[in-house]
Amino acid sequence: MRQYLYRVTLEQLTDSHGVPSERKPLQFKVGNHDDIISVVTWIRSRGDFSSQADAAAFAVGLKLFGGAILANKDNPLLFSFLPQLYQFVKDLKAGSTDSQRKD
Repeated sequence: MRQYLYRVTLEQLTDSHGVPSERKPLQFKVGNHDDIISVVTWIRSRGDFSSQADAAAFAVGLKLFGGAILANKDNPLLFSFLPQLYQFVKDLKAGSTDSQRKD
């Protein structure tokens, strides 16, 4: 299967007390069948989250989480989660009534 290839970098800026961090960034490469940047744009446009950053974090997290589960679906623990993941993604694609209805 063709995949997009991404480099993910997570850099800790401060600790939980606001002290600047000197930790090295975590960086890895990962493939995904979706254009994650387009997914982030779509999730941001839905208006389900209180900030653009929350929407981006959700979209990136969901795509990385889902990709890791699918890549390791022979693991019984992860396999048991697949039905819920499939249903969640189906519901997300269908759209929630709250996000579609802006009173």
